[in-house]
Amino acid sequence: MVNVTETTQTQTTPPGGGAKPHAPEYRLAMDALRGLRQDLFHDAFAYRPLPRMSVDGPVTRRLTGRMREYAAWTPHVVVSAAGLIAMLVAWGNGDRGAMAGLYSVLALVPVLLTLARPVGAFWLALAATAVSAVGGAQSDAWPWRPGSVISYMAVLIVVAIRTRPRTAAWMWMITLAYGFFEESFFGHAHVGTDTPPMLIFSALILLAITVWHIRRAAAKEVTAHQTETANERSRRTLLEERTTIARELHDVVAHHMSVVAIQAEAAPYRVENPPPELEKAFVTIRENAVAALTELRRVLGVVRAEDYEAPDAPQPTLADLDALLANVRDAGLTVEKVTTGAVRELPQGVELSAYRIVQEALSNALRHALGATARVEIGYVLGGLGLRIVNGPPPQVMLEKSTHGAGHGITGMGERVSMLGGQMTAAATDDGGYEVTVFLPAAPAEDPA
Repeated sequence: MVNVTETTQTQTTPPGGGAKPHAPEYRLAMDALRGLRQDLFHDAFAYRPLPRMSVDGPVTRRLTGRMREYAAWTPHVVVSAAGLIAMLVAWGNGDRGAMAGLYSVLALVPVLLTLARPVGAFWLALAATAVSAVGGAQSDAWPWRPGSVISYMAVLIVVAIRTRPRTAAWMWMITLAYGFFEESFFGHAHVGTDTPPMLIFSALILLAITVWHIRRAAAKEVTAHQTETANERSRRTLLEERTTIARELHDVVAHHMSVVAIQAEAAPYRVENPPPELEKAFVTIRENAVAALTELRRVLGVVRAEDYEAPDAPQPTLADLDALLANVRDAGLTVEKVTTGAVRELPQGVELSAYRIVQEALSNALRHALGATARVEIGYVLGGLGLRIVNGPPPQVMLEKSTHGAGHGITGMGERVSMLGGQMTAAATDDGGYEVTVFLPAAPAEDPA
């Protein structure tokens, strides 16, 4: 029985040597004290100079030369001006001699200290307020003398802007504690007090600054998410375009490799009594073609979607442009086609890419310039193929703002041109239209015979 009791006691002993877990209220209070120590006590007088203002704003951007350099010091000038105002108010508060000078210095120094040591400036402002209150016994403004009000509020504003929102809450609570202390121990010697209006006014100011901090942080987070989303969308679009190109090229290459295999198998029957070496060579060609076709389908098959079906008809070429232009005209776009140079057969990959580029350019014109006129120029030049697709402005203002160059079509065209080692430019024209210019290097297609 003793052993059983000892075993039970050992199992039910809480971890940590029998220490009881702290209550949630206790942990919350300790976290609050740690935050207070971190915000207002740890390295309170550390050197943290006020940075200069950015000159990339809508107003400062228009300044030139030294004016922009001077504009960068605007925050320092504003803080210094607030300190001078507090000093002048403290000087003219009715005191004379050395006391007036002391109160003026106590109003100026904390404000200027926010330029280098903001948290330390808050403690100095609180101490200066307490010292100034001693001399304000005969004044109606107690315990916040006029100069102390301006100085203390300026310090609260600067420190709240330069620190986190939690620091603003701590400063207001310390201000509340200071006012309660003054009212409790020295309030009987004074007729009136200005602590309630001071607390209300400071709370409103600090609340506004806190809301500004939160909105600014939220705006930065939203901008970061939007940038990340745009990058992800761009990468996804790029992968989709490359997948589409790979599928189409797979169909083109697979068709040619099939033709090679069939011709290699049928070639010995076209020659009467072919030598064994020739038959063996054709067999080797067919086997290599079939092996290459199998490997091609195995490697490039991974880019196909599960529901993708290879087209029954061959991939389109420039010979199919007339049917495409007819469909575009039926959709409401007036299109003119101009061909220059000696028309010749080009590699099927070049023909396919040229067709897709024209198709995408005209689709963009239909989306963003419906009812306009377009012109498709095809130039067969030495060493390649030139394309120019240009559309005019829409006949009336579109309800939706045009996004030429910002969609997925330009990305797809660029990928096709880059794959073939060509060049492409896409930009708006002076009359409000859009122009796409492409050059695709290509040698003449070899005769399959």
